[in-house]
Amino acid sequence: MAISGEDIERRMSSFAALCRRQGLKATHQRMEIHRELAATLEHPDAETIYRRVRRRIPAISLDTVYRTLRLLEEKRMITRVGGVGERTRFDSNTERHPHFVCTECGTVSDVEGIEMGALADFPDALSSVGEADSVYLEWRGVCVRCRQDSGVAGA
Repeated sequence: MAISGEDIERRMSSFAALCRRQGLKATHQRMEIHRELAATLEHPDAETIYRRVRRRIPAISLDTVYRTLRLLEEKRMITRVGGVGERTRFDSNTERHPHFVCTECGTVSDVEGIEMGALADFPDALSSVGEADSVYLEWRGVCVRCRQDSGVAGA
């Protein structure tokens, strides 16, 4: 499923407004870094974002991309996706939603149609270990494309 140009522009407008509310300047670099996240369902890593943004802003540094991603995550304007020991990926969709990670190709996909609200409502169960401020749900397995490519039955 591709993201339409209209949806990308809507996301970019919302991002600029969110920057203002957060007291951040909507700099050209921040806008282009966010555009890469808003324009894809791929959940790209920092290096991929850097390569893509660099086509439009040749002078941008990898350090700028990393610092911007950390700032946007800190301000809860994007979310970090992926497990420990893996290359961190980012998602501009900050609504609670689960992911599926392919253990063969590494693709991270949003899983639609699952209500995440109930998972956040377990304060008693968590009280002995800490206070959660977010919930992350991820399934791991082999994606449809990899199953088809390998000829696995049931694909």
